[in-house]
Amino acid sequence: MVLAIAHTPTAAADAAPGPLSGTVTGAGKPIRGAQVTLFAGSRSGVRELGRARTDATGAFRISYAAPAAGTLYVEATSADARRLRLRSVVAVGEGGAVRARTLSRVQVNELTTVATAYALAQFSGRRGIDGPSPGLQNAAATTFNLVDPATGRPGGAVTGTDNGTGNETLATLDTLANLVSLCVADTGRCESLLRLATPPGTAAPQDTAQALTNLARNPTLAPAQLYALARTAHHYAPSLTTPPAAWILALRHTDTDLYAPGRIAFDAKGNVWASDNWLPGTQNPTPYISVLDPTGRPILGSPIQGGGMKGGDWGAAVAPDGSVWMSSYGGNSVAHYSAAGTPLSPPKGWRNGGLIHPQGVAVDQRGNVWIANNYGLETAPGQGNVVVYPHGDPTKAITVTGGGLNHPFAVQIDGQGRAWVSNAGLGGAQLVNTRLAPLVGKFGGSVTVIGPDFRPTANSPIESGSFTWPLGIAIDSADNAWLNSYVNSQITRLSPDGAVAGVYRLPEKTLPWSVAVDGSDRVWVAGFGTPGVWTLCGVDTTVCPPGSTTGTLLSPRQGFRNKALQHLTAVQIDQSGNVWLANNWSRLVPPTGGTGLVELIGLATPVCTPLTPLPVRPSAASPVPCAGRKPAADPPTGQRTEQAGTGLYTVRPGDTLAGIGRAHGQSWQTLYRRNEDVIGADPDRITPGQHLVLH
Repeated sequence: MVLAIAHTPTAAADAAPGPLSGTVTGAGKPIRGAQVTLFAGSRSGVRELGRARTDATGAFRISYAAPAAGTLYVEATSADARRLRLRSVVAVGEGGAVRARTLSRVQVNELTTVATAYALAQFSGRRGIDGPSPGLQNAAATTFNLVDPATGRPGGAVTGTDNGTGNETLATLDTLANLVSLCVADTGRCESLLRLATPPGTAAPQDTAQALTNLARNPTLAPAQLYALARTAHHYAPSLTTPPAAWILALRHTDTDLYAPGRIAFDAKGNVWASDNWLPGTQNPTPYISVLDPTGRPILGSPIQGGGMKGGDWGAAVAPDGSVWMSSYGGNSVAHYSAAGTPLSPPKGWRNGGLIHPQGVAVDQRGNVWIANNYGLETAPGQGNVVVYPHGDPTKAITVTGGGLNHPFAVQIDGQGRAWVSNAGLGGAQLVNTRLAPLVGKFGGSVTVIGPDFRPTANSPIESGSFTWPLGIAIDSADNAWLNSYVNSQITRLSPDGAVAGVYRLPEKTLPWSVAVDGSDRVWVAGFGTPGVWTLCGVDTTVCPPGSTTGTLLSPRQGFRNKALQHLTAVQIDQSGNVWLANNWSRLVPPTGGTGLVELIGLATPVCTPLTPLPVRPSAASPVPCAGRKPAADPPTGQRTEQAGTGLYTVRPGDTLAGIGRAHGQSWQTLYRRNEDVIGADPDRITPGQHLVLH
């Protein structure tokens, strides 16, 4: 039976006592005399709520008072097996994106221990399990996907049609559980487990709970040796039949019309917003976007239609007010949705600024919406621009040109409010849809940096021999920009001043499409050519294994792989430390849309969401764990005319369209046609602060 926790927003007292009953088993048998302790973990730390000892059947009962937030979990230890520590989540409190739930009965065993260790890997420490909301609660809810604590059996998400026999996750879960079972009675093999689960340069784990947390955080530890050790136990099946490349747990999540997803963004609660390219089974542009809660369940009436969506692509961003912006490639527009999923844009989307096949979207500290106006493959080389909606207002659209902008693809914001834009550099009107289509344009590319004043910086464009069709960009906490080049499978790091600070090569056929940075500045890369995820040590080498330098490969050389993964176009990290991936294509020839989003459980250091804009680890020490930087002030207006190198003019008090035209050798009619989306229906009414395109 599930008991609801009732709270008011200002409730300070704990809820009325409610008993928790359960059974502790190990290696398939009841554990007698085990000490079972119930803990509450929250942003304020860990506290004990009660304890009991198991009887001859392994049963126990604990009465306690339930706190309002955080998570409840039990630990079971046995005097006869001092290295054995079993765990299970029993409640998810208020404060996350999922509903609060509390079990009245729990089965504690090896499977629940694996689920707790992986889902809460980034919240586990010496004192127990604790951390900030909503990441802690969302992570606790994820344990129910892996294992049902009420029965101690694999959860519905693992065994269902989205996963089940279709990937290795169920077998990996059982293999890890078999490893834990070795510590029930076999001291020698248990010590081998603890030794093999020790990261380089650290002390050996004291018990099974810590050992599993080590594997979740360091999944490349001793896969062959641990696999061989697990084969000596047979309590859980099906188990792996070959050694894994890494100890990862992956879950695929689907939804109606969630097909060929392109880009992912997380809101402040940890909900997943995804753009979709095509309608299922076709290459027809979809009118839908998808929204899932942190456990992968559709919410807000997903799939959501309207707002001008017509084939979502690589633009998805969450604004400070919680609203969501997504680019509509087929609609030549952007769609805007409220935090509740209501379309805020008109039926054909926002087209202000002359959008033509827009791609990447980002929102800066001031709420300005930046759009990489790509122009598509069919146009000539050198075309494209960046469109900005100041404070999210399309009627005041600014079009940024110059700075080497050339079919811009991705845009990301750094800590100084600058926009970093990748220029794919493609264009081939004469070759599209011919046998030579793969050779369209010049495989080069560049980066344009645009300041908060909407002017490209003096060093733009930034060029490098490592750029061959640069696509994704991610900014780390030190304002370094990381770019992945699709054709040569290389990752380039640019320092904050735009200098090339490092080039790192991935396996030849990776063809990386997207890159993300986690809360430890580690770099995550999604492969399109080879479905997999690669992890590089970032600029903070202290969080990497001893001897690592920036760019050291932390994942297996072939990447983190799982049969749930298809050809990927997006990677992003949530507040619980899960790595989310977009299965964009399932087959390359003929092009076939991919199925679902894939979540790698507990693998990364959490980041605040939405990005603010840099990756910042949520803090349990702050009353507002994900408080962002104070928004920068708007650049001054009325003090400049044409912005050098941009072709933009900022309207000043007293200006007229005719006067601006005369000063720049143009007719007011030409200026008006070029800026109609900004000015509106009346050419005699221009507003100070508007940015007009001059040429």
